[in-house]
Amino acid sequence: MNYQTYKPHKDLESIVKFYWTLEVPFDPKNQKQQIVPDGCIEMTFNFGDKIKRFTSETDFILHPDAMVMGQRTKSYYILPIGHVDTFAVCFYPIGFINFVKTPLENLVDKETPIADLFGLSEANDLGQQMIQAIDTQQRIQIIENFLLNILNEKNTISNIVRSTVDALLKTNGTTPINIILKDEVSKRRQLERHFRKQIGISPKQLGKAIRLQATINLLLNKNSETLTDIAYESEYFDQNHFIKDFKDLVGVTPKEFLDNEHMALSALFYK
Repeated sequence: MNYQTYKPHKDLESIVKFYWTLEVPFDPKNQKQQIVPDGCIEMTFNFGDKIKRFTSETDFILHPDAMVMGQRTKSYYILPIGHVDTFAVCFYPIGFINFVKTPLENLVDKETPIADLFGLSEANDLGQQMIQAIDTQQRIQIIENFLLNILNEKNTISNIVRSTVDALLKTNGTTPINIILKDEVSKRRQLERHFRKQIGISPKQLGKAIRLQATINLLLNKNSETLTDIAYESEYFDQNHFIKDFKDLVGVTPKEFLDNEHMALSALFYK
């Protein structure tokens, strides 16, 4: 697997986390790969063969070649049919709402063709430009021109959502929402409503996804020796709480995650 990341233009760096590319040669021995929630929305372009996303042990759908993957509330499995050649934009949690009017709760756990969000003509034109680009740098230029042309600062995210996301990111998702809002019940209802529209999922779900990213980094990079160390560093109440949250989002325990052939792609994203 060849996985690379690239920084966005300075005018987009508060909205776009990074761009990434992935190339994987076809191998009939390739195993399903489990993808875990990360709290981000991604726009992806597939220039290789089709990719299956499994909806059950045996049933699957095929990813659109140009799509937006909404917020994920659970992990899922994918399997390429052949060669993988993908370019993607990874948006910060507060990023993607700046470009669409669609409530982001409508995109949760779905692959939405970009034509459904930006219009058929606009999507076809963008898709053709991306296909015909000679290299990754040209694709970055194309997608940045597209994003900057439709960016409307008047349609930006509400202050209460932005400040909550900032607080969650700064603390790796460990700060309880009631602490962020100082126990103001009226703000909690307002936040929940705005969050589902502008982020796609609830503040609590986003906090769990952000926290999961931090713990996976600790697991893979050996920064902590034991699960107890990781639970402590990630501010879980205890090891059992950590393992339960991990299994709820990933589908396996932390120990099962390590050296699992189905997790090779997810693990690659953290190294």
